Amino acid sequence: MHLSIQGNFRGFTLSRLCVTILNMKKESRLIEVQCPCCDATLKIDPLTATVILHKEKEKPAPIEDLRTAVSQLKQEAARRDEKFQKSFEDEKNRQDVLSKKFDELFKQAKSDPDMKPRRKEIDWD
Repeated sequence: MHLSIQGNFRGFTLSRLCVTILNMKKESRLIEVQCPCCDATLKIDPLTATVILHKEKEKPAPIEDLRTAVSQLKQEAARRDEKFQKSFEDEKNRQDVLSKKFDELFKQAKSDPDMKPRRKEIDWD
C-alpha cells in the first residue's frame, strides 16, 4: 500500500512523497513508513498528514580499526611522494625532450623545403 503526503518536513516543502507502509499501529494511530531514498523511518499522523517523528538510518563507523587507518594514510603519503618525484623528474627532462623534438623537426624541414605543413584537424572540414 502506498501513501502520498504533502506538506512541510524539516523546513523543506514536500510536494509529494510516496512511501511504502511498513506498519500501522492502531493504538497510536500513527503510520510508520520507510523512505525509499534515504531509508529513514517516518511516523506520520494520517489525520493531519504530517510527519510526527523522523529517525535517520544509523550509519556504520567510518573507521573500524585505528591502526589500519594510520597504515593506509602512510601508504597513501608514500604513493603521493612517489608520484611527485616522478612528475618532478619528468619536468626536469621536459626541456631536453622538447629541444630534441624541435631539432629533429627543424632538420626535417631544412632537408625538404618543398614539404607543406601538415593540415590541422580543424581545417579538414
